[in-house]
Amino acid sequence: QVQLVESGGGLVQAGGSLRLSCASSACTFSTYAMGWFRQAPGKEREFVAAINWSGGNTYYANSVKGRFTISRDNAKNTVYLQMNSLRPENTAVYYCAADRTPGTPERSSDYDYWGQGTQVTVSS
Repeated sequence: QVQLVESGGGLVQAGGSLRLSCASSACTFSTYAMGWFRQAPGKEREFVAAINWSGGNTYYANSVKGRFTISRDNAKNTVYLQMNSLRPENTAVYYCAADRTPGTPERSSDYDYWGQGTQVTVSS
């Protein structure tokens, strides 16, 4: 069973930055597409960003384009989400997910493994 462990969440003021990390136990991590999703209280889980196996292709929700950056380090089995210019509406639990086979990056049902999530709270 592949384990994904997120870290880096916390409390930050509006306009601030955080970098989330997601470490994977999978020896085949470098073959997986990876994604970040988030879920705010009372809302459905939504797509944030995704990256293909090599890091050559990235995808973003319109609401985070230009502010968030997804990246990966296959040597460290880790994917990152750099979040800048944070807004109160970005407050949510952020989850990383792994997709064993190429699918639709924005579709949560395509992902095979999920982390437990890390809380991000942005104060106004």
